[in-house]
Amino acid sequence: MSDTPAPRPQVPVELILLRQVASYLAMPIFLIGADGDLLFFNEPAESLLGLRFDDVGELSMDEWLAAFRPAREDGAVLASQAVPLVVALREQRPTHQRLTITGLDGVQRVIEATSFPLRGQGDRLLGAIALFWPVP
Repeated sequence: MSDTPAPRPQVPVELILLRQVASYLAMPIFLIGADGDLLFFNEPAESLLGLRFDDVGELSMDEWLAAFRPAREDGAVLASQAVPLVVALREQRPTHQRLTITGLDGVQRVIEATSFPLRGQGDRLLGAIALFWPVP
């Protein structure tokens, strides 16, 4: 028996192209696959998340939820099923919410996040995307 990890499933071409587009946009963007794993966040998101994507890389859903600690504005931790991006993925509907996150730099920030599911050809679930911005 080999200790070599199983190969990661191939990322759908639509998500590869969306990642490319996101890298050119000024709006902070967070992209997850159909399994909930973080696939990418763009440079404008880096200042809100406290670290460059190249330094973080892909994370499982449990890892990114633990890392960014999404919470309500009153500080109460959000259950994972209440996080806008998870709602968009699991319930297959757009959602919007004001919440706080803690960047990997330790700074807590209030953000607005709009998330929606991503569907590809043949109506296959690709993942979900969040557009978000700081609340002044």
